[in-house]
Amino acid sequence: MAPTKSKSARSRHKRLPRGEHNGIELLLIQSVDHVGAVGDVVEVRRGYAMNYLLPQGLATIATDHHKRMVEKHKARLQEIQNARMAGLRAQADNISKQSVTIEANANDEGHLYGSVGAPEIVAAMKRHEFTLTTDQIRLKGPLKELGLYTVGVHLGHEIEAELKVWVVPTVTDAPEKS
Repeated sequence: MAPTKSKSARSRHKRLPRGEHNGIELLLIQSVDHVGAVGDVVEVRRGYAMNYLLPQGLATIATDHHKRMVEKHKARLQEIQNARMAGLRAQADNISKQSVTIEANANDEGHLYGSVGAPEIVAAMKRHEFTLTTDQIRLKGPLKELGLYTVGVHLGHEIEAELKVWVVPTVTDAPEKS
């Protein structure tokens, strides 16, 4: 006797609404980069829906009830989004006003023995009580010389800030010759 799928396993697949391109229709609860904004009904592949969007709580199944609820609360969702964007803009302004100094070993010509990258910048910002991640730092390449650099910081939703980074030589306490 061949094993058959239980009724609940078959009905699970039927409950997921299909879009016109045979993907899964979902209603976004939070904005997802490259997918859509809060309240959008999007069509994504089944694996992306089942393995990422639904378990992370970023989306829900696009039923008529959920669509009506979102329409009803769209103004409130917009207020929340506007407040979040205002917070990101304020953070961008604060970051733009900051200047961090990073000490690095360098030779007499000003070339660094190593390089300064995103992890060092994140650590320096943490000392100034700013919490950033390395993927938010936008470097055009590693910083390999002493000097002043302007580094981009991506805060999300197309909000960017510019941070001034001073790379200075490490101060050593060399004994004086007598």
